Amino acid sequence: MNIQLPQGFRAHVTNVGVKDTSDDFTVVAADGPCTAAGVFTQSSFAGPSVVVSRRHVAHGTARAMVVISKNANVATGEQGLADAEEVVAGVAAALGCSPTDVLIASTGVIGRAYPMERIRAGLAAIPSPLPGTDAAAVANGIMTTDTVAKTAVASAGAARVVGVAKGVGMIEPDMATMIAMVFTDAAVPAGELDRVFRSVVGRTFNCVSVDTDTSTSDTAIVLASGVAGTVPSDQFEAALYSVCESLTKQIARDGEGATKLLEVIVDQASSAQQARRVAKAIVNSPLVKTAVHGADPNWGRVAMAVGKSTTEAEVRQADVIIRFGEQEVYPALLDDTGLSALSTYMRGSDVRIHVSLATGGSSSATVWGCDLSDGYVRINADYTT
Repeated sequence: MNIQLPQGFRAHVTNVGVKDTSDDFTVVAADGPCTAAGVFTQSSFAGPSVVVSRRHVAHGTARAMVVISKNANVATGEQGLADAEEVVAGVAAALGCSPTDVLIASTGVIGRAYPMERIRAGLAAIPSPLPGTDAAAVANGIMTTDTVAKTAVASAGAARVVGVAKGVGMIEPDMATMIAMVFTDAAVPAGELDRVFRSVVGRTFNCVSVDTDTSTSDTAIVLASGVAGTVPSDQFEAALYSVCESLTKQIARDGEGATKLLEVIVDQASSAQQARRVAKAIVNSPLVKTAVHGADPNWGRVAMAVGKSTTEAEVRQADVIIRFGEQEVYPALLDDTGLSALSTYMRGSDVRIHVSLATGGSSSATVWGCDLSDGYVRINADYTT
């Protein structure tokens, strides 16, 4: 699908030789200042890109985003911070704006310095004006071990919301996820944009997990050019949610080595926090994930995950209901025919696990993940070699 960036945005995507010959240097910039918001990793090993972007976006405006892929520039000391600041300054010089108007993200191997001579050549070659408007090219330029480019689009009145994301491994966000960039031509005040974005991130990017490992570089950014004018706030939030939910599911489906998208719903919880805690325990369980991979309807592993994430005071096990798809598997047990039918369901590309905690509460949570295959082990065993 051909998705163009919203009005007021243009892009430049190229290869500067960070690691190989695939695209690794991406700049998306607006024609003028944008309102902006960002959410970042809570890792204590956050990389220089996170440090710089967190500082620059704090005033609620920005003009551009630069992404370097295949090198995270994390755990690289003062030189790594200086290199990130040099990249931002170089992009700003090419665009004719202040360095504080440029945000940066990096993704790839941790503990290796940028190849600055190659990146400097790339900075010097940034064209003016930026030539591209293809969101798919932007998504492709930020990929590492992703197998597909991730894009999504939605409308909000006369405005459009377009998002791109990357991420397939080291995914258990504690803020947002991997790298996600959302662009809109709606006019949204900075404070409102920050509030809405954080709310949407909490219900989408913060609800995805591939392998329980929080990245040092997680960055989610939204820029609003305002070219299309104001739109009703509820329409804008709905469009933003639609884009971020789509990207979240694409990330989960493309998890390293994944063959299935796993959706876990927990409802009838006493609080939203309890619902999410239990849902994450299920989606993150290696035993659940391997059962899903093998199309094994082993609901006992789901019961295990519920049990380890709650106390007897919170949940009465006899009242809990566990379903795979629409089929109840506990407490109503299946016979051999039912188990065979359930195994057939689990061989599909999408598997849903639905747990009702029956606490008397009405809170719920939905999270997304993937199965665990030998492909995940192979990819990560060989990642740097």
